[in-house]
Amino acid sequence: MKINHPTILNRLTMSHRYTLKFVFTILITFLISSIATAQTKLNVAVAGLNHDHIYLIMNSYKKGEVNIIGIAESNPELVQRFKKRYQLADSIFFNDLPSLLQKRKPDAVLAYNAISDHLAVVEAAAPLGISVMVEKPLAISVKHAERMAQLAKQHNIHLLTNYETTWYPSNQEAFVNIKEQNLLGDVRKMIVHDGHQGPKEIGVSKEFLSWLTDPKKNGAGALVDFGCYGANLMTWLMNGKAPISVSAITHQIKPQTYPNVDDDATILLEYPNATGIIEASWNWPFSIKDMEVFGDKGYIQAVNENNLRLKENGKADYKVYKAKPLAPNYASSLGYLAAVLKNEIKPLNDLSSLENNLIVVKILEAAKTSAKTGKKVLIK
Repeated sequence: MKINHPTILNRLTMSHRYTLKFVFTILITFLISSIATAQTKLNVAVAGLNHDHIYLIMNSYKKGEVNIIGIAESNPELVQRFKKRYQLADSIFFNDLPSLLQKRKPDAVLAYNAISDHLAVVEAAAPLGISVMVEKPLAISVKHAERMAQLAKQHNIHLLTNYETTWYPSNQEAFVNIKEQNLLGDVRKMIVHDGHQGPKEIGVSKEFLSWLTDPKKNGAGALVDFGCYGANLMTWLMNGKAPISVSAITHQIKPQTYPNVDDDATILLEYPNATGIIEASWNWPFSIKDMEVFGDKGYIQAVNENNLRLKENGKADYKVYKAKPLAPNYASSLGYLAAVLKNEIKPLNDLSSLENNLIVVKILEAAKTSAKTGKKVLIK
């Protein structure tokens, strides 16, 4: 039976016509939104699967927030594990990053491997004009970091570092309270606590534990693993300025568990008019990531990811409040990376920037030297 569409439409009531028009508008809006999302979704290559932070990006992949077009991993056991868990095709796996980049052209490479391997990732990607984001910290040594920076500048790529705490609304709001609203006055003391009960104690993967407790691959133990967070945040609060000096004390509280690296570190940063104290440990009774900042007019603590405590001069009580949600470009590493690649954000001296993280590596290297020699180390 042939349906005469105009006749049917003519019989519709005005109300029905408005309903159809509304439905069509919704459908078109949905289609446009879906196309825009597909066009803005990043195509990334993953270098390494032996860093347990890889599960964050894999969960984003599972949710359809990012396209993974290639994975470079030489460990067959890891490859099979991820293939099975995430139903990944054989065709996206490569034995090494240079082989992957011969066949695929990602928007960026994300490094989820040992810190000592970060330089090799940049050496493979930079000459092809491909930007890189590594998991914290940037590099295992100042020598590696400076070579990576040289390659990034030479080939005009972005070289970024991803810290979990960068995307904490509490840290970002604390920064606004301190720097833009001047609620604390001049910063005088910063204290950052980071860590957990220990990587073995919390059950990290055997592949992650293997290099995390190897000084040639991680650089140190808790000093690097969690000391980098405080160095990153303090460099940010000090407007991208390096400290004058670094002093550090480390311990091996559990030598039977971590015989080759420290499991507890305290790092003291000296600035012209302020002091930074970084407390990094694999011996906390619970997982912790918080930041305290004292100024000459007040105090603020980013208690956890979302909550803050503020005490201003002349006020008897603490104000406890929840941080506002972050804008999409600052709420996650993927949102931030996409915005940087589109030139919507210029990293300058922010938490992920190369400038900040070159200083972080200098602080960590100086802290290792100080802990070994028992002497204060000047930062040049």
